[in-house]
Amino acid sequence: MSSKRYLFYIAHNYSFEILRPLQQAILAQGDQVKWLAIGKEVTLSFFKADEEVLPTIDDARMYNPDATFAPGNEIPNFIPGYKVQVFHGLEWKKKGHFIIRDFFDLYCTHGPATTSRFQQLANKHGYFDVVETGWPKLDYLFTTQAMPLKKELAKQEKKIILYAPTFSPALTSAPELFDEIKRISQEENHHWLIKFHPKMAKEWCDKYQTLVSENVEIINSSSINELLQTADIMLSDTSSVIGEFSLLNKPTVSLNNKEPGDYLINIQKAEELSSALALAFHPSEELKAAIKVYADDLHPYHDGKAAQRILTATESLINQGSQAKKNKPLNLFRNLKQRKKLNYWRP
Repeated sequence: MSSKRYLFYIAHNYSFEILRPLQQAILAQGDQVKWLAIGKEVTLSFFKADEEVLPTIDDARMYNPDATFAPGNEIPNFIPGYKVQVFHGLEWKKKGHFIIRDFFDLYCTHGPATTSRFQQLANKHGYFDVVETGWPKLDYLFTTQAMPLKKELAKQEKKIILYAPTFSPALTSAPELFDEIKRISQEENHHWLIKFHPKMAKEWCDKYQTLVSENVEIINSSSINELLQTADIMLSDTSSVIGEFSLLNKPTVSLNNKEPGDYLINIQKAEELSSALALAFHPSEELKAAIKVYADDLHPYHDGKAAQRILTATESLINQGSQAKKNKPLNLFRNLKQRKKLNYWRP
């Protein structure tokens, strides 16, 4: 049997951590995988020497993949093969997470919190499949080592706070928390790691850069797993990274979370931050139990095999066809927008 051809369709740097476990699973069974980077937000130097990157859309079409995986919400129909959605985050509360845009043949969901909703949508629309697989980015989460600074700061009795806000102007905490983070970082004996989403407004990236000191670091790498392992607690808002952090049974303080639950220490004003951080450093038994319940519903898989489950589900789609009863819509308007966005007009 000839090897299968897979394509990774990416537009942002967060895709590397999500798709590399899947790449490893594909290569391990002797199949092919190539990458197609779209737009200007992918840092090409992040590709490893042994990763195959296709230079153009025409090259991707000539490659003719059996299936294409996308962590983003869009993938045009002129890219060949089945389209598989693996998602770019765990945060299902954000606007748009459950919008069906008619691009995908298969949705690989993360856990009960999202599977049931997508299955309802599959029953309603009738032209895509849903398989609960877990999220490949998390395959490495539990084995990633903490940053070396952990032991060094422990000697100084400094607790480590990871600040990881979302970029969405409607949800981000970056403007409201700036002054309070500045004050706390100067007055209290903590070490701050600040990791911005790649789409965070440059204005706020630049402003937070002014806080860099012995107590504050800005982290610019594409990887966040080692930061999650390193931090004692996290500060955020309505970001998908809250779910990832919760899987490590660690507390999160959030500002105006869109749907706060008992697994969060949610505050409504910046002035409440200092006392909330103190609660997070010494979590109650009730909070720890709530974090576990939330994490199990969000992503119950800790076995590091989500990538393999995604690959198995995709192989089934390729070999046996879709279980959906209807054909996928032509989706003419959205695909026309994709052609305009990518300036690609070949038939």
